[in-house]
Amino acid sequence: MLFDVPRPAAHLRAGVAHVPGFLDVSAQAELVSQARDLARRGRMDRPVVGSGQMSVFILSVGREWRTRPYRYVPSEMALPEQWIALGRSALAAAVRVAPELADDLFRPEAALVNYYPPGSSMGLHVDANEESSAPVVSLSIGDEALFRIGHTEGRTRPWDDVTLMSGDLIVFGGPARRAYHGVPAVRPGTAPVGCGIKEGRLNITLRQVDRGGGAANTDVHTRREQGKCTELNIV
Repeated sequence: MLFDVPRPAAHLRAGVAHVPGFLDVSAQAELVSQARDLARRGRMDRPVVGSGQMSVFILSVGREWRTRPYRYVPSEMALPEQWIALGRSALAAAVRVAPELADDLFRPEAALVNYYPPGSSMGLHVDANEESSAPVVSLSIGDEALFRIGHTEGRTRPWDDVTLMSGDLIVFGGPARRAYHGVPAVRPGTAPVGCGIKEGRLNITLRQVDRGGGAANTDVHTRREQGKCTELNIV
């Protein structure tokens, strides 16, 4: 950007908070480094969903999210304690904008690490595979993205659009927990220097899966090599 335009935190609608610049550049780079290490040990691929194969690469940490049928299963990789703490800190920042998001028992159990290559997008969908109704914490690093969130009844208007820049935080919960949301576009060439990504967008979502939270996670899943993206393309 040629000029630094103030971007105050915003209460987009009931249950949705946008906190610009939640992560500074050094924190972004550290998070990217941690995600890269996890991707090299795990399985990052483009899942097949009802509408076809996604254009976004996804890595599951803590719990593995699967399709056909949609569900969570135990993962071989525990959710890092730093990420659990980050999720709770992020929620606290969002609560200062949208008090209805408050959840003193929130403890992330799963992270979906989504890598958006140039030209990729994600259609409107609902995060409905978690038993817990706790808020979803979403962090953006890299290229700017257009984030869209609508209502709980379907993919039709009205919806709110917001530009997410590198380091931004979105949290949605309460009346918006099951709202349709997606990323219609990622803007290439907008990642800031030093964030850890040369191109594309890294999105890390932290969520509580079980109603009670904190369930043990010890099983090891079988690796699949087809469509694997171990290097994340974010160096």
